[in-house]
Amino acid sequence: MSPCSEDFVVAHTAEEAVDRLAALHLQATSALSQALKRYLKERIKPDAAQQRQFRYPELRLTYLCQGEVPTTVRAYAKVQVPGTYSVTVTHPAAFRKYLLEQLRPLMNDFTLCVEVGVSQQNIPYPYVVEQGDELAGSGVTAAELARVFPSTDLSAATDGTADGLYDWENTDPLPLALFDAARVDFSLRRLVHYTGSDWRHVQPWILLTNYHRYVDQFIRYGLDMLVGESRFTRMVLPGNVVVERGMAEGEMQAIIENVIWHRYQMPAYHLQAEDGHGITLVNIGVGPSNAKNITDHLAVLRPHCWLMIGHCGGLRQSQTIGDYVLAHAYMRRDGILDRVLPPNIPLPALAEVQQALQEAAKQVTGEQGDELKKRLRTGTVLTYDDRNWELRWAQERPLINLSRAVAVDMESGTIAAQGYRLRVPYGTLLCVSDKPLHSEIKLPGAAGAFYERAVTQHLHIGIAALDLLRSQLNSLHSRKLRSFDEPPFR
Repeated sequence: MSPCSEDFVVAHTAEEAVDRLAALHLQATSALSQALKRYLKERIKPDAAQQRQFRYPELRLTYLCQGEVPTTVRAYAKVQVPGTYSVTVTHPAAFRKYLLEQLRPLMNDFTLCVEVGVSQQNIPYPYVVEQGDELAGSGVTAAELARVFPSTDLSAATDGTADGLYDWENTDPLPLALFDAARVDFSLRRLVHYTGSDWRHVQPWILLTNYHRYVDQFIRYGLDMLVGESRFTRMVLPGNVVVERGMAEGEMQAIIENVIWHRYQMPAYHLQAEDGHGITLVNIGVGPSNAKNITDHLAVLRPHCWLMIGHCGGLRQSQTIGDYVLAHAYMRRDGILDRVLPPNIPLPALAEVQQALQEAAKQVTGEQGDELKKRLRTGTVLTYDDRNWELRWAQERPLINLSRAVAVDMESGTIAAQGYRLRVPYGTLLCVSDKPLHSEIKLPGAAGAFYERAVTQHLHIGIAALDLLRSQLNSLHSRKLRSFDEPPFR
């Protein structure tokens, strides 16, 4: 193997690589933060040498294939072609577990040169400003700061790798991961803005819903877990409000009642566990645009799975209010992702997720065989961007008929497409809340009775499915979501 780059330091273990990444990132962000405070207070500009300190650390991997390529059924942490791979890294201390999970098997299975050094990519100054209080009352505008310090460059924060826009034959170095530091930092700040809590609280198992009633039940479930015997240790609510095991239930309830969740567009609730495999619930609201927005940002955290649990309109006469629909195909009529993932691209149902959702439904409802089939139907889910699509029923009917769709909603197709596009395992279990084509519309009285009866059970099925999937991580992260031009990291 040829010698590694002179400007980078060789790391002999995964731990050594991540430790150096963390040290370099801390040095860079501290230098940038101190220079920013100095400028706000004394108007002293950083010189050229100081500005070179404001750069992300970089992880670089060189693989020179000698002999036969190691074979593995693992879907990630493998290199397929010889070459140099690199990625800039942000917050390596927070991403330590993920980085080690990628590097350890790579370094065990392949003969590699792993190096860590300082990249040429600047850290934008807004990413070291935690609350914005530093800027208040300084008399310095954002435009002025952008002339003195590196600022956000949206041309550098792209999804080109995820969308297959990389020229693998003529690129050096090749991408080591789907997202670089600039793209990750961009999303981390957006997550705080939309969800109302620190991105570090987000758990690797994610439930997405479009109704606040699921939030109420998730909080109730979380309280039960914290009061009783469970692996969960605390729950973080919007505004970074925390309730912890050991608190009196009355104290927990009082804290929850004072949470001002409606300040945030897509409030998130995080039930954290001792083993790091907690659950996050995000109320994404209504519509495919919201669904794309939040999953764009959650994806940089590389969650193990996201599931959509929400309501849908039943399209079959045989369905009844409260029945479940397990999506095994998606007909995307929302148009949100058509430019990057055309609707003619098939979205595969992931067997592991489908089986977990069906098994969870059996466990929670206590039904099986024909009794479960009466309530749980698999089929195609149609996703629209128009809530009042019924007004175009005459035009839409032939296509719906051809697709054999059994349910209609506004988010599931987008969430599945984003999971496919961004390599996050996905699934959808919906509950029929109305039958718009069969004169069973969502009237206030009927809707209230339905919500009271169905929401708790539906949420518990989603949680039970995630519990089942936790035990099969290797098969969950399958090769179905990987392309042939794929970065080594998951």
